Amino acid sequence: MSHPVTALIDALGDASAQVVDLTQPLSERTPVIQLPPPFENTPPLRRRELSRYDDRGPMWAWSVLEIGEHTGTHFDAPIHWVSGREGEDVASVAPSRLIAPAVVVDRRAEVERDPGYLLTVDELQRHEREHGRIPDGSWLLFRTGWESRAQDAEAFLNAGPDGPVTPGPDAAAARWLAEERAIVGFGVETVGTDAGAAGGFDPPFPAHNYLLGAGIYGLTQLANLGELPVTGALLVVAPLKLVDGTGSPARVLAIVPS
Repeated sequence: MSHPVTALIDALGDASAQVVDLTQPLSERTPVIQLPPPFENTPPLRRRELSRYDDRGPMWAWSVLEIGEHTGTHFDAPIHWVSGREGEDVASVAPSRLIAPAVVVDRRAEVERDPGYLLTVDELQRHEREHGRIPDGSWLLFRTGWESRAQDAEAFLNAGPDGPVTPGPDAAAARWLAEERAIVGFGVETVGTDAGAAGGFDPPFPAHNYLLGAGIYGLTQLANLGELPVTGALLVVAPLKLVDGTGSPARVLAIVPS
């Protein structure tokens, strides 16, 4: 019997498995979360050119980047939230926790009818009745169809008169995932792991509060979840190894059967 790593290499080589990029392109136009006053906001990506095959550097091109830790497709570490302040920074995350199986919960139809749709415990349990228990040590990925808005900042952030209208878990679902399932992390297609209305929940922003407080990571602004099976994909998450980092832009890949 071949070694599992050899089998994976062979599967990638003969195209019986493929790599899917779940990362949104990162540029100066990438939408970033907008908080109301008096809170401080992260800036969009900014780039200052150092040289481009010219007198400043005749054979090379490079630039300086200014970028928030939580910009574009990014990883949330536990210390991002006050409930996880004693937990891991990005650099402290064990490499073995950055590669894990993925489970996809698809609620596109519900979100199409209601952009502020809230994922509930009942819906998660219904998913488990259909597809099996969410495995320990897995990423739970919430597919909503929101990635179709990713290149239009206004549609992506979807701010209404009472605040942003985007899908996410309700408070009970966030608590259930943190306390009743041993997941590694929770990933979404939206700008943050919480619903747009979550500032008014009890507690506010429950996905951040419960999940990060339990040492469970977050992933945001994912793409191409439609290319993943409900189960059977292997997720590879690659944030910067940023000391004291509360988060990091990340390249997120999935290995899936062809």
